[in-house]
Amino acid sequence: MDENSEPLRDSDDRDAVARKTAAFVDEIMEARRVVAEGQAREAAAMAEAYAFAQEQTACLGSATAKAREMPLRAMAAEIGAATRVNDSTVQNRLFECHRLVTEYTPTFEAWRAGQVSQAHTKVIVEFGADLPDPESRAAYEKDVLDYAVKTATGRLRPYAQQVADKANPRTVQERHDVAVRTRRVWVEDHRDGMSVLGVEGPAAEIHGIFDRLTQQGREIKATDLRARREAAERITFGGNTGGGDGEDPEWFDERTLNEIRADVVMDMLLTAAPTIDPTGGGLAAIRASVQVSIPATTLAGTTSGGAELNGKCAIDPATVRILTGNAPGLDRVFLHPVTAEVLTTDRYTPTAGIRRFLQARYVRCAFPGCRRPAMRSEIDHHREYANGGKTDGDNLGPCCTRHHVTRHAAGWTVEQLPGGRLKFTAPSGKVYIEDPPPRVLFLPEPDPDPDPGPGPEPDRESPPLCPPF
Repeated sequence: MDENSEPLRDSDDRDAVARKTAAFVDEIMEARRVVAEGQAREAAAMAEAYAFAQEQTACLGSATAKAREMPLRAMAAEIGAATRVNDSTVQNRLFECHRLVTEYTPTFEAWRAGQVSQAHTKVIVEFGADLPDPESRAAYEKDVLDYAVKTATGRLRPYAQQVADKANPRTVQERHDVAVRTRRVWVEDHRDGMSVLGVEGPAAEIHGIFDRLTQQGREIKATDLRARREAAERITFGGNTGGGDGEDPEWFDERTLNEIRADVVMDMLLTAAPTIDPTGGGLAAIRASVQVSIPATTLAGTTSGGAELNGKCAIDPATVRILTGNAPGLDRVFLHPVTAEVLTTDRYTPTAGIRRFLQARYVRCAFPGCRRPAMRSEIDHHREYANGGKTDGDNLGPCCTRHHVTRHAAGWTVEQLPGGRLKFTAPSGKVYIEDPPPRVLFLPEPDPDPDPGPGPEPDRESPPLCPPF
């Protein structure tokens, strides 16, 4: 034992610590059991709701495909509004819970009993979904579930994949041909004005993209290294450091390889045209379009922060000033000086002006839980135009296509309250109030006092915030 370390406690102290630790473990395990029981109860209700919606769909007989979608979409919309979850996510969750309860009953019961976690169930269902017949799926589930009750999800995933591959009668090529149809692109917003662009596609192509970006990044780094060496040689042999006689000083690339890869891929995606263009060159003419809201004080540089992109995430003031400087036009939005409520825009035309006003007020689809930008949504009459509803800002709101159809087909009603608040009444009679996105007013920072004078004497009697060790 190190001579500077503390001596071991006596046996009584060690026993007390052991008992206390065991009590903590028991309490945490009991809490996890209660949580699992509650989650399983919610999943069972979700499964029943899905089955009920399917029964309603079956009663529609030979109705159109859109009409047959309505029972499930209406159910998801109601649950999504109540739980404040996007109804597309709820619709997927309804299906997943029904599949878990009906096709993976032993896994569901183990979850409800607290033997496995929700993460375990997701792994088991994910890899079992590729098994076509109930017999092979049941054998797979028993094998994997026996392992799941005694291991972590990180270790369960590779084991579940191996068992599923062994039990699957389809070849890897057959499964890949199906999986490739799920390729997609998505965006995930992070903090501090950052977002993630995700791409799911064939492994060979995705790894090829990453390898090409890596090679391009390394070539840029190698070019920068040669420039640095040449500059060092000029300093050593000629005394010329660059930047003399009015020339700009030499610039060196300080970016990391990760930063270069990100910059290269964004440059190519924003400026290059795709090799395959079925429109005959029309894709090259398409330019990116984003909606940015920025306080005039931030634009002028008297305050910082407050810029917002598509009503989804914040962006840094430097970027938004560049975007504003290159924008073909601006819409000034007037806010109430106290409540920050959108009052109006300074340009008005019977159609475009109202749309600009609604986009500025609501920023995104006004349906509960939806985050689709208002600029990509439809304009919905709250009171039907055919029933005397006016086409003005007090009777209109942005609504994406999905929720526009769902609202009218399922029987949702909307009433606009003062200040742009919307009162949604669901077919069940439940009411949900949606406020326009809150706005934060940024005030110019006061000029610093040139002579602040001596500060107050510190209170020497005050104890430190944390006791010393």
